[in-house]
Amino acid sequence: MKAPVMAVLFFLIAAGCQNTHEPGQSLTASPKDDTAYVIKTGGVTMIRVDGKYNVWTKKVGNGKIKVLLLHGGPGFSHDYFECFEDFLPSEGISFYYYDQLGCGNSDAPADSSLWNLPRYVEEVEQVRKGLGLDSFYLLGHSWGGMLAMEYLSKYQSHVKGAVISNMTASVASYVPYAEKLKKQFLSKSELQTYDSLDKLKAYDKPAYQDLLMGKLYTHTICQLPVTQWPEPLLRTFRKANTSIYMEMQGVDEFHITGNFKDWNMWDRLAEIKVPTLVIGGMHDEMNPEDIRREGRLIPNSHTYLCPNGSHLSMYDDQRNYFNSLIDFLKQVDGNQFLPDKK
Repeated sequence: MKAPVMAVLFFLIAAGCQNTHEPGQSLTASPKDDTAYVIKTGGVTMIRVDGKYNVWTKKVGNGKIKVLLLHGGPGFSHDYFECFEDFLPSEGISFYYYDQLGCGNSDAPADSSLWNLPRYVEEVEQVRKGLGLDSFYLLGHSWGGMLAMEYLSKYQSHVKGAVISNMTASVASYVPYAEKLKKQFLSKSELQTYDSLDKLKAYDKPAYQDLLMGKLYTHTICQLPVTQWPEPLLRTFRKANTSIYMEMQGVDEFHITGNFKDWNMWDRLAEIKVPTLVIGGMHDEMNPEDIRREGRLIPNSHTYLCPNGSHLSMYDDQRNYFNSLIDFLKQVDGNQFLPDKK
């Protein structure tokens, strides 16, 4: 019975496609009659990468300033960027969501050899070409900031301006500061519990997760109780590809054991010549002094630290984050950008 049912479904789908039409368009018109017509997809474009995989992108807005977003993770998705829709399009800024391979709406192959920084850099370049972007703006947040720095060191000739958001320039700088934060936000007894569970690698135990999410992440990732985290952010966590995260980073934000554990960009930041906004939060899991240091080492840059922001400053210090971002994009686009004095 399956074959006839599938045949009927195929016929109905095909018939439905044939009967769709634009408002005001003749019902007798067909795609064959209008070769210039492009089927609308709500801004979604699938880009072929590595010759065999598809990654998902979506354009939002029609402004002349174009921004490609590189989400955090690794292994997370674009969803938490949805707050950008409330700020950028109304300012004449269009942007592109992009789910990296293995994430969100993109293909998710089981080949763990794909999860490495150099391959993702080449993927970003393939996405840029697939979207036809040139003289565009690149915004990378967290892991996406790491990816953006590496992309800029190789392909910055295509970039008009860059935003490195909430990301330090080496894992070696990040680890001791993360340890400091752990001791700052956990009481002595909580720290003993956390460390004992850590030694047992009991990361899935409720006690460990309560301390991680309820005590650490709510101070350093997003300064709201988890029950009040915005829905796009919670959705991002639910959709995370933990295999990628484990392969590249480790079990959580306080354990960097993955394949980028030795990553270091400090001695190459001076190679980034395009106008750059280095932005972070005063309550970030990234050391604010590292953010300032990045700004000093990138010659054509401006540094801004959101006074009330943590790692997700676009949520917990939203107005300051987006005011700074929008000002930067407009200044660069209007040839009015002035870098900080070094």
